[in-house]
Amino acid sequence: MTYGLATISAGGAEQAVLVSGERFVPLSHWGEGRDLPALLRDWPNVSAQLGAWAADRGAFAAGGDFAAADVRMPYRPGQVFCIGANYKKHVVGLIMGDPSMRTSEHDNVDPAELKARVEAMMDARAKAPPFAFLKLPASVIGPRDEVILPYDVEKPDWELELGVVIGRRAHRVSEAEAMEHVAGFAVVNDVTARELIFRRDGSAIGADWLSGKSFPTFLPFGPMIVPRECIADPYDLAMKLSVNGKIYQDETTADMMASIERQIAYLSSRVVLEPGDLICTGSPYGNGSAFGVFLKPGDVMEATIAGLGKQRNVCVAEQT
Repeated sequence: MTYGLATISAGGAEQAVLVSGERFVPLSHWGEGRDLPALLRDWPNVSAQLGAWAADRGAFAAGGDFAAADVRMPYRPGQVFCIGANYKKHVVGLIMGDPSMRTSEHDNVDPAELKARVEAMMDARAKAPPFAFLKLPASVIGPRDEVILPYDVEKPDWELELGVVIGRRAHRVSEAEAMEHVAGFAVVNDVTARELIFRRDGSAIGADWLSGKSFPTFLPFGPMIVPRECIADPYDLAMKLSVNGKIYQDETTADMMASIERQIAYLSSRVVLEPGDLICTGSPYGNGSAFGVFLKPGDVMEATIAGLGKQRNVCVAEQT
C-alpha cells in the first residue's frame, strides 16, 4: 500500500493530511493535530501509525479529492542539500549541449573527444565522494505554485530530482545505517539559472551556487512525502518532466551514481542532518541545456516520479 503525507489549505488554515490513491483525510480524523515538521521530529513513533491509518477504508471513502485540493508545500525544510553531477548521462548532455557549461579546458576540443573526456570524468567522479552544495530553504515552494523567472536570468532550466526527507538525526552515520534515518521520498525540481553557475568575470573562485540555484521559487517540493517503507526500490523509479506537454526528462533513478546511502553518509560526516532536512539527489538526462531550450513566462512544467505524485508549476515573469 502506498500513501503519503501532505499539507493542504482548507477554510483558511493549513492542515496535515494523509493521502491514499486519489483521496485524502486530515490527520485530525485520527486525533493527530501536529503539522509535518512536528511529525518528522517524532518520526519513529509517527511512522508506526501511518499504515494503520492508511488502511482505514471508511475514512478514505468519505475523504476529499486530492487533485482538487489546495495543496501547499509540505513544509519549509531547515536545510536543503543538493548532490550535483550525480547522473552520468545528465552531465554529458549538459556539457555537450550548452557551451556556457564548459570550462576553458574544453575550448576548441573536437565534439567526439569532448564527449569521451566528459564520460571519463564522470566515471572517475562515480568513485569519488559525492559533490554537494546548499540551496536556500527560501527557494522552496509548493507543487502547484508559480515559478517566478528572474528578469536578469537568461537560461532558467529545470531539474527533476528524487528528494529524500530526513526523519531521524544523523551525524557520522555509515552507509549501512543511512536508510534508517530516512523518513521518505518526494518529488523536487531544482530549478537553475544555468548561465550563472560558472562565472566569466575572471574571479577563478569556482561555481557560484548562490546565483545559480537559490532564487525565490526555484525549488518546487511535493505534493507529498511518501514513507520509505512504501517504496520497494528507490533506484527503480520512473521520472518524467514535460514542458508545455513535450516530454524532456524520461529516465529512471537507476542512473544515479552516488547512492542515497553514500550521500547521507557523506553529508553526515560534514554536518548534522536533522529531521525535515531535504536532500535533492541529482537530476537525470533531459534538462533544457541538453536541447538549448530554457523556461519562459507562460511555460507549464509537469513533473512526476512513480509513486510520489505530480507537480504542475506555471512559469511567470518577475515583476519589476
